Amino acid sequence: MTATKALNVRVDADLKAQAEHIFSELGLPTSTAITMFLKSVVRYGGLPFETRLHTDVKNSSDDPFWSEVNQRHLLASIRELDAGHGEEHELIEA
Repeated sequence: MTATKALNVRVDADLKAQAEHIFSELGLPTSTAITMFLKSVVRYGGLPFETRLHTDVKNSSDDPFWSEVNQRHLLASIRELDAGHGEEHELIEA
């Protein structure tokens, strides 16, 4: 088994609560969500999403991240991680 290390991060209390609520609704422990984010950073060699000052996306329904296909893919990945399996998947574009 791979050795683990603790990661302590300070974040806004409201942001943390909002994120934890979403993770809970998804049946996803916060630590698993953070691990998924960190693995994505390593896989992509940077942030796994665009960062910019202004966006053309009007709301989350316009964002491909929230597409039904991508959400199914993410949930399948979460199940694999929770089962102790890790496997890279192809990027699915909406």
